[in-house]
Amino acid sequence: MKRRCLNFVMPGRVIPMLLLLALHQLLISPVIAYTALSDHFLRLVPSGGADFDIENGKLLAPILIPRVPGTPGQTAAQQHFVDFFAKELPKWSIEWYNSTSTTPISGNKQVPFQNLLFKREPPWVKEGQSNLLTLVAHYDSKITPKGFIGATDSAVPCAILMHVARTLDKFVTQMHDEMSALGEGGTVPMDMGVQILLLDGEEAFKQWSDTDSTYGARALADTWENSPHPAMSFYRNPLDQINMFVLLDLLGAANPTVPTFFQTTHWAYKAMATIEDRMRKLGLLESNPKRPFLPDLEKDMATFKHAYIEDDHKPFMARGVPVLHVIPSPFPQVWHTMDDDGAHLDMPTVRDWAKIVTAFALEWLDMMEVEPKEEAETPATSQ
Repeated sequence: MKRRCLNFVMPGRVIPMLLLLALHQLLISPVIAYTALSDHFLRLVPSGGADFDIENGKLLAPILIPRVPGTPGQTAAQQHFVDFFAKELPKWSIEWYNSTSTTPISGNKQVPFQNLLFKREPPWVKEGQSNLLTLVAHYDSKITPKGFIGATDSAVPCAILMHVARTLDKFVTQMHDEMSALGEGGTVPMDMGVQILLLDGEEAFKQWSDTDSTYGARALADTWENSPHPAMSFYRNPLDQINMFVLLDLLGAANPTVPTFFQTTHWAYKAMATIEDRMRKLGLLESNPKRPFLPDLEKDMATFKHAYIEDDHKPFMARGVPVLHVIPSPFPQVWHTMDDDGAHLDMPTVRDWAKIVTAFALEWLDMMEVEPKEEAETPATSQ
């Protein structure tokens, strides 16, 4: 469930929130001066290909199952994620953030919620030193209707993030190796990392409300806010390390329209929208939508309104974390119906989102520093 809201924050809290976000923007400004990917590099960004096949694709197929918190399906999804990172991306750390809560249908019984964090930082950093691009999706599925899969909501976003991590990995390794050889690192702009956050308990069990939704996100935001780093760390806690919280949701249906929601992070939206525009002009995307996936590239900054969609970003944004929310509005027609399954996905759209988000992450992490040579005109992975 997601809920559209008209008020950005409660009355009387708008100015403090905007000031806090503006201050955070100033603090992270040294780490976001990256070089745009070249056309050559964009051509090398892989789509994931058969790995998104709904029957036997290694990334997506295993999670096209019901994934309700506390059920065997959820455990199977967790195992899929952990096995993938442990076997294919061993340099990424794996962290569990567990919590419990009652729900409107559980009575006094505590339901378990388990967030998963996969992180790749420069090997030389100390705790609280790296600034982290944080790519996020929820992996639970709605409890009703019975047997609901939630392919767009949010199996596809999870599979896309696995693809992004796999593509990034060799470039991150190369950059770290070259920086170590040159004696670089140890400064805020240099110490960039990336983390994949898979959140549990986004869906409401009965009816969306502040207490019946975003269970894992609310618990994690609170935990990180109250987990100070050691004295003299550059960042005071894990929330402070997030240079952008990029939340993917409801992706995989044809003809999505993803608006820009927040004036404070519109520059990041423009970066992703520019990548889509460039890829389309280069003939690198498969889909033929009625309009761009990200149509607000030229939106006038004066036209922003205090409207947004409630989702897992809310408890993080309330604590000053900058958010880029990648979610279609209107929602896909299959939203919260039994048709939100693999058979109703538009696979060219899925693969195009994989390319766009991967290119965005590569560019954000300044991977032009390790751009493959011109003669290497093959995708960055075998997929």
